[in-house]
Amino acid sequence: MRILYDHQIFSSQVYGGISRYFCELMNRFSICGEDFELSLRYSNNHYLKNSSFSKHKMFFEQYHFRGKNKLPNFINKQNSIKRLKLGEYDVFHPTYYDPYFLEYIGSKPFALTIHDMIHEKFPKMFPTNDKTSEWKKLLASRAAKIIAISENTKQDIIKFYGIEEQKIEVIYHGNTLRVNKYINLPSGLPEQYLLYIGDRHIYKNFKSFIPSVSQLLDENKNLNVVCGGGKKFDSDEEELFKELGIRERIHHFQISDDAMLVCLYKNAVAFVFPSLYEGFGLPILEAFSCGCPVILSNTSSLPEIAGDAAAYFNPYEVGSMNEQIRKVIYDEELREELKEKGSERLKSFSWEKTAKQTKEVYDRCV
Repeated sequence: MRILYDHQIFSSQVYGGISRYFCELMNRFSICGEDFELSLRYSNNHYLKNSSFSKHKMFFEQYHFRGKNKLPNFINKQNSIKRLKLGEYDVFHPTYYDPYFLEYIGSKPFALTIHDMIHEKFPKMFPTNDKTSEWKKLLASRAAKIIAISENTKQDIIKFYGIEEQKIEVIYHGNTLRVNKYINLPSGLPEQYLLYIGDRHIYKNFKSFIPSVSQLLDENKNLNVVCGGGKKFDSDEEELFKELGIRERIHHFQISDDAMLVCLYKNAVAFVFPSLYEGFGLPILEAFSCGCPVILSNTSSLPEIAGDAAAYFNPYEVGSMNEQIRKVIYDEELREELKEKGSERLKSFSWEKTAKQTKEVYDRCV
């Protein structure tokens, strides 16, 4: 069996969970000798840089200019169309939701991975001309099989799209973080801090998280908050920090590689994930792998992934968040228990298992 992957996510993402997912999947297939092709000519994707399975070239990696992504995306799309027309594959797996391929695929089956339903749950976050939800729904109806990355995501797909349950397979992610990579503490990293990782969009609930910990920061002058990744703080966030009198206690660090990320997890008092919605929640596994206690929202897929290896709060209640964070940071015995449970829980997730189950889905497609 030959599988064809297209260019989509690798034309748009340098970093990101979806491109990392496909890289990990293809890397495992490469190791075990599965027959597949990634139709890609140009990409600056970080996870593809050292891959043995992709023959792409970098595209002006060190330069930034208006419209930089348009040309490689156009070239990549034409290359994907060429590979689709040749028909030298048994199953097609698009890496995002653009339905351009439907007119070229003929009778060949395709599998579709749906990573979350954020566009459907939080439509006001996106421009009115954003077609992601429309495209996703179309492809979901036409796909031979749908892969959902959690049971919660599967139920959301059924709820929003009315897709029959037997068409959807739940396949979890594995842990991506290479914990053997470690660097010296970056300059300015405080000695005691709560860790927040990733973007701070509306549904990520960051602006509720900060007020919930401000009282803790007032009480404990050694405690800080470190935000890893995402953009620099915007003016609204800066204003919030100042209003709460904690501007000097909130720090932002760009994450340049896995070693930096491991460093942030390993030295944190705890990792806090206040998100209102996640399709899976890879940072949970990252924290587990680094021995970092985890404190989570009790919503969406997060309890499904973390099980009993995390402390939970109601993300809609600042008091609930404050209470659980306080409980964990001041209870050394509880933190050690969460570390042990996290290490054990991590054993349930692996990219080898993901690849094996995904190959079984491809087999069922044909």
